[in-house]
This record gives sequence, structure tokens and C-alpha cells, in this order.
Amino acid sequence: MVVRSLRLIGLSVLTLLLFFYAGAQIPASGASDDQEVYQSLSNFTKVLDLIERNYVEKVEPAKLTTSAIEGMLKSLDPYSVYFTPERYKEFEEGTTGEFGGVGIEIFTQGDYIKVIAPFDDTPAQRAGIKPGDLIIGINGVTTRGMSPYEAVKALRGKVGTDVTITLRRARDEKVEDVTLTREVIHALSVKYKLEESGVGYLKLTHFQEKTTEELSNALKELEKENAAPLRGLVLDPRNNPGGLLNQAVDVTDKFIDKGLIVSVRGRSTAQTTDYYASKEQTAYEHPMVVLVNKGSASASEVVAEALQDRKRAVILGDKTFGKGSVQTIIRLDDGSGLKLTTAKFYAPSGRSINGVGVTPDVFVEEGSGQDDVQLTRALELLSSGG
Repeated sequence: MVVRSLRLIGLSVLTLLLFFYAGAQIPASGASDDQEVYQSLSNFTKVLDLIERNYVEKVEPAKLTTSAIEGMLKSLDPYSVYFTPERYKEFEEGTTGEFGGVGIEIFTQGDYIKVIAPFDDTPAQRAGIKPGDLIIGINGVTTRGMSPYEAVKALRGKVGTDVTITLRRARDEKVEDVTLTREVIHALSVKYKLEESGVGYLKLTHFQEKTTEELSNALKELEKENAAPLRGLVLDPRNNPGGLLNQAVDVTDKFIDKGLIVSVRGRSTAQTTDYYASKEQTAYEHPMVVLVNKGSASASEVVAEALQDRKRAVILGDKTFGKGSVQTIIRLDDGSGLKLTTAKFYAPSGRSINGVGVTPDVFVEEGSGQDDVQLTRALELLSSGG
């Protein structure tokens, strides 16, 4: 087996963002487990043989083994996935950050596909699709038992073509069909603007390879436009499903100059790392508010939790998604691959947000209209010095 290891903490399914790291290993089972493993493997091969020889219809062995692997991974968690060679190739091609689709982040929850967040300025967002909505059908085909890969493949398509999604809304359990026209989806990383009050606004849509560089450039442009030091900063990773761990660390490092940012803990030492702030990085000292919501996940939660623990920023909004695990991408000899959960991350306080999320300092629900009530409240806090 050739191991190609990548560290991924985002929930990106439509835009999968990778981080290479050295020395990843898959721990071997202990000697005491060997007998049980061998017995299980023996049973598996016997069942496979019985199915091949006796099932009422002919079944391809490759299809059986692929289904077995997929079922095994599905029993672990929603984020561990098996890629056939064809899927793995598509996975790699999908990391370019641009594709034809509707702009939506998804994962499996129970029998169906759940929305993590829509991308900004995409068909999904403009149609009002929200975090927590369930996708129960695509073009009239039920998603019950469908893998995220199969759902992504159904949602993607030629630019300009339509796809109809059947949703069960999180807010009221209402079922409705939404027809979206596919577009070229650009996975932008950082957007910014200067508010009239002299506060800089930074929208983080993903944590990609150049996110920290883009953020630094955005801060320079904001100060240049303001022609004076900024009165404060609003960092906005709402509906940001994550991405690269190293970028989440580096973004946090821009705002603190010492101390632990995040700990990653796995079963082996190769999967265990503590990330600390570096004094070599520029530490911006502006008062800060970080906006979060149910669509803020993984790398976004690393940033929010670290800044909260260090009392560096006020966290405002709604409780975050609660995805505190790390996936490693492993390429196998035949061109197939695994995306396997190999570690969890922990805040400076030692707390894990996995399944829990980050609790805001100031709870503000998102408005139902055009007004961004959370941003308005953040600007009020910074303007008042509170």
C-alpha cells in the first residue's frame, strides 16, 4: 500500500481541501486482537464465496467488496469514505476550487444527506437553502442510503442545466422542491469591505492554501482605504465548513502572539501535534468580533475557539456545527483511496468541540430578512468599545 497522507479538517464535499503532512501511519492492531481479526476475515471470505456461488443473481465480486468497505467505513462516522479508483481521480480533480454545481456543502446524517452550508453567492444560497436542511431527493431520486459521493455526482453537472432538490426544512420540517441552475462555482477564500464606522469586515468562506496570504493582503487594503488604524475587525466564518488545518492555525496566529492554538490528538505520535502561536507572525491588536452560526465547522471552529479561549475576540452568533475531527487521505496501490478519521482536535482549554460546537459569548439569531442582524450587533459592540 502506498500511503499518500493529507490532513483535512473541513467538511468540504463539493470542494475538498487538502493539507499534506509527513509521517502519517495507520496503527496496526495489537497481537491480542489478531485471532479475532483472522476469524472475522475468514467469515468475510466465506460469506463472499457463498454469495458469489449461491445468490439468486450473479453479482460482481468487486461490487461486493466495495460495498463491504463502504459499509465498514459508514459504521465509523459520517466523514470516513472509500474512493474507488474512478472516484479518487474525481476527488483529486475536484480540489481545483472551481466546478459546475449549485454551491452546497453536504454530508451523510442517518439515512439522508444533510446540508452543512451553502457557499456565498451561489444558486444554493440564493434559493434560501440553510444549514441543517435535509436533502431527501435529487431529480426525483431518493437520497435514502446515498453516499455523499453519489449525491455530489448527482448535484454536479453541465453549467446552465437544472437540478431539482427535494428538501426537508430544518426550521419547520416542511418538504419542498427547489430547482437550481448549475453555475461555475468559485471557491473564494477571503472577501473584505470597510464599514462606515472604520471597522474592517473580513468574510472567510473556506480555509484554502492562500487564505492567510489573502487575509493579510485584505487587512493592508482595509487600513489603506481607512487612511488610519482600524477601529476594529469583524471576522466572519459563518457557513464556512472548514478546510486546511494549517491555514486555520496561521489565521489565528495573525491575532495572537503566544500560547497554544489547537492540539491534534490521534492514536499514534505521527497523528499528534500541538500548534502554537509564533511571535514571528504579525499580531494585529484591533478589537475583534467573530461571527459564527450552525454552518461554521471544523477549521472555523478552531479559529473561533482559540480566539475565545485566549479572550482575544468576542464570539457572536449561534452555536457552531461541532465537527472536531481530522481526516487523512490515503491512496492505495490500485488507485483507490480512503478518507479516514485519524485524530480529533482540542481547544487551548483542552475541550473538544466534536459533537458539541463553540458556544458564542453573545447569542444573536440570524435574521429572516435581508438585514444582517448579527453583523449589525457586532458593529455596535465595536463602536461602543464593548
